[in-house]
Amino acid sequence: MKTIVHNPFDREPVAEVPLIDWPQIDEWLNEAQLLHRDRHGWLAVHERIAILRRAADIMRGRAQDLALQIVREGGKPLIDARVEAGRAISSVDLCVQALSDGGGHEIPMDLTEAGAGRTAYTFREPIGPVVAISAFNHPLNLIVHQVAPAVAAGCPVLIKPALETPLSCQSFVSILHEAGLPEAWCRFAPCGNDIAERMVTDPRTAFFSFIGSAKIGWMLRSKLAPGTRIALEHGGAAPVIVDNGVERAAVIASLLKGGFYHSGQVCVSVQRVFVPAAELKDFANDLGRAAEKLVVGDPADAQTQCGPLIRTEEVDRVERWVDEAIAAGGTLVCGGSRLSDTLFSPTVIVDPPESSKVSQEEIFGPVICVYGYDDIDLAIKQANALPYSFQAAVFTDRLSIANHCIQSLAGSAVMVNDHTAFRVDWMPFAGLRRSGLGVGGIPYTMADMSIEKMAVWNWPTAAS
Repeated sequence: MKTIVHNPFDREPVAEVPLIDWPQIDEWLNEAQLLHRDRHGWLAVHERIAILRRAADIMRGRAQDLALQIVREGGKPLIDARVEAGRAISSVDLCVQALSDGGGHEIPMDLTEAGAGRTAYTFREPIGPVVAISAFNHPLNLIVHQVAPAVAAGCPVLIKPALETPLSCQSFVSILHEAGLPEAWCRFAPCGNDIAERMVTDPRTAFFSFIGSAKIGWMLRSKLAPGTRIALEHGGAAPVIVDNGVERAAVIASLLKGGFYHSGQVCVSVQRVFVPAAELKDFANDLGRAAEKLVVGDPADAQTQCGPLIRTEEVDRVERWVDEAIAAGGTLVCGGSRLSDTLFSPTVIVDPPESSKVSQEEIFGPVICVYGYDDIDLAIKQANALPYSFQAAVFTDRLSIANHCIQSLAGSAVMVNDHTAFRVDWMPFAGLRRSGLGVGGIPYTMADMSIEKMAVWNWPTAAS
């Protein structure tokens, strides 16, 4: 069995990747379990640091090739693929920094008579074999966020990439091996969904890292073996509150990036924008005119700003959702149609009904919905009404409104005067409600993939 990787823009085949069957996965899980149980064979911290530093250096020398690979398999515009490759390299560096900054701490014991005469401290140990399943939309940096922390924490790891975009994952795993990581410590494991489910739910899996759809992630969580720990990162329908009288040009420039970056195929992409009703028409028209100027086309062209959706079926789905919203009463400002079997035009819709899919579900396409409001608290209530919660944003010149939105919006992070898709790789990144479980970000993932172990010393008294 094999998967054929296609260029999302022209659907031309790019590569063939063999799929791994269960007997091989079973062997690798046994191997990973034995590696973890052999405590004297664990990779020392200085060895892990050296491997990660060499890997980052190799990636720096191949940054352009890595970016072009992201373009070919994932359809991300070249300008953004170069940024992703740079972020992936920095993420490996962050693992080294986190190892340098990490460690345990002392637990005070003489707070009561029962603890007197004792000393306690903590230190970190690897949690055990890690199984990771990743998504297509950041085919290199997401892999790095799941695999490099496992290597840094000292865990053997098996990584299943999205079958649409396995090449960046394969490259990163090969780079780790080239940098000196023994192959048994990191396995490239592209496989079918049935094999992936067996791998994830196997009792030898100590930690499961998942980036992808909420439906699949929550289903897999329900089937985990007792004791398996988990991190889930799903999507959302990110809301933005725009305050009265905010300078419009800067807001629109930010929303364009946050909503149409990678054609909206981002878990915290700007989707729902709430604007004062008196400004709604002019705001939406300005946003629409700016969206119409975006360059849509071949992601390999350095001028392209919006590339293809990952599959032709996604173009069909986005078209259906937009048509439904317009038929139900939403006003189309721009876009709203497919440009080809793989491209959908950047789209702005005003006041689609709250019951429409574009108002209720994650679009994961190049569509921004704009709603008018007269009462900011009602806008916040509508923003919070969905079962998804990830990152949110507010644009305002007023400190009181910024603080009010920070306190009131139901997100794990609220951006002030920035779009919802803003992220740096060392900050906490967490979906709430149906949007996920646990906290991402390099140092947080490393903490998840290790346990804090405590030693308690009962010192003999001088009299004894």
